[in-house]
Amino acid sequence: MKRAVITGIGVVSPLGSGWNNWVEGLRAGRSATRTISLFDAIRPISGREDDQEPLGCHIAAECRDFEPDRWMEARDLNRVPRVVPMAIAAAQEALHRAGLEHLSDAQKRDIAVVLGSGGGGFSFAEEQFGHWYRGDTTKLSPYAVSSAIAGMVSSEVSIAYGLRGRSHTLSNGCTSSTDALGNALDLIRSGRERTIICGGADAPITPATIAAFCLMRAVPTHWNDCPERACRPFDIRREGFVLGEGSWIFVVEELETALGRGARPLVEIAGYGSTCEAFHRVALSEPDEAARAMQMSLQDANIAPEQIDYVNLHGTGTQLNDPLETAAVKLALGTHGQSTLMSATKSQIGHPQGASGAAGVAATIAAMHNSFAPPTLNLDEADPRCDLDYVPHHARAASIEAALCNCLGFGSKNSALVLKKCP
Repeated sequence: MKRAVITGIGVVSPLGSGWNNWVEGLRAGRSATRTISLFDAIRPISGREDDQEPLGCHIAAECRDFEPDRWMEARDLNRVPRVVPMAIAAAQEALHRAGLEHLSDAQKRDIAVVLGSGGGGFSFAEEQFGHWYRGDTTKLSPYAVSSAIAGMVSSEVSIAYGLRGRSHTLSNGCTSSTDALGNALDLIRSGRERTIICGGADAPITPATIAAFCLMRAVPTHWNDCPERACRPFDIRREGFVLGEGSWIFVVEELETALGRGARPLVEIAGYGSTCEAFHRVALSEPDEAARAMQMSLQDANIAPEQIDYVNLHGTGTQLNDPLETAAVKLALGTHGQSTLMSATKSQIGHPQGASGAAGVAATIAAMHNSFAPPTLNLDEADPRCDLDYVPHHARAASIEAALCNCLGFGSKNSALVLKKCP
């Protein structure tokens, strides 16, 4: 069976743009949560003078150092959502780090793009149709529809680099980029593709999104005065996830293809599993199907639970999900789960929705190649139902050869990946 390896990584994240900033931010245990700067979160939701009800949540994890105009001309920036230049920037770094920055026409024809994005261009749609509903149709863009669909994320990356292979976007909510990487694994194994630009990108921090999550009671509303403390997975005082954004993109190659051109594989994508509890639009009821997705990924990788050195958790910080995920890990890993290091990257970067799985993979690769387990911030007092080793507060020295990356999503979706470190 053909094997799929990652040879390049690109990052645009709330901890900073670029791979080096990403690694150092994780290791230092920095929180990227701040008061929202992309819009005035304290103003009335509708913007009407007679509406005095502000957003309840004023915080998010934004990519504050990202400069979109470095990646697109001003004219084009007005025609696409914020997620597009983020994806283009991360793809460029991934290609560079993989040694593929100078592509021939033949290579461009054969390179595929498979990305995951939950919201896609939702932010653009919100902005554009806001003009319509306010009666200011002169500001409505002719690209209001084409740039709003999730599929345009992969298309814009393909266009930016002239890549003429397949160009697909998987939009499965929070599991989108985990499923994109699983799809890339299947494509490599089947021989249908040899090189794939793959990962996730999402930029969902908008007034309507924050308002909707407030209505769901999914985001914290009592930590506005101390944003860095707001995202607290597995803590007894957790109140929900902090919304995040960013792009984490990889070059995924067939192993022999990578070795043949002298590339250095970083990790092997060794296994993938995915299930659906088929229960509810946004809630989980039991841990069994999430555990089965993890078990499927282990079986697919032909690896025993005892060989897993680290688990990157979905770890949103919601009341419902954290104990369920803890129970699922126990079912999947058995007694080994009690001694396995695991952490929630969202405690540092918030929840970038469909890009969260790719962020978890990027955090795991950073951990593998820099010998540390990233921390779970703000875990001051663990929920009694959450009793595993989540590496609280500070990164910990660790040797990680094999890791499990877990992801849960709206619509009862569960997906997991197994990564093996390449020498």
